[in-house]
Amino acid sequence: MKYLKQAVIIAAVTAAAEGIKYVVPLPVPASIYGLILLFGLLKGGVLRLEEVEDVGGLLLELMPLLLVPASVSFLTAADTIGEMLAPVLIMGFIGTAAVMAVTGRVAQAGIRRGKGDGKRG
Repeated sequence: MKYLKQAVIIAAVTAAAEGIKYVVPLPVPASIYGLILLFGLLKGGVLRLEEVEDVGGLLLELMPLLLVPASVSFLTAADTIGEMLAPVLIMGFIGTAAVMAVTGRVAQAGIRRGKGDGKRG
C-alpha cells in the first residue's frame, strides 16, 4: 500500500505538471515543471522525502531501460545524422563547456558568499 500511495503522489505531480504546461505559454517540457513542482513541495514541507523516496528510487533505477527506445530510434536516423555530425558535436562540446564554466562560477560565488556571512551547512 505504501508503494501505491507513493506512485499516486508522483502521478499527481506529473498530472499537475501537464496542466501547468498547457496554462503557461512557455516552451518548457512538462517534465521540467514536474521537477520544479516536486522540488517546491519537498522544500516547502508539503511533502516529506519518505512519501516519495521508494518509488522515486525505483524510477531512477529504471531510467536507463526507459531510454533504450530513444537510443535505438536515434540509431535508425544515422544516415541523416552523419551529414551534420561535426556541427552537432562542436555545439555539444561548446555547450557542455559553457554549462560547466557557469556552474563552476555560480558554485564558487555561493561558497564565497557562505563563508562571508559566517554560516555553514
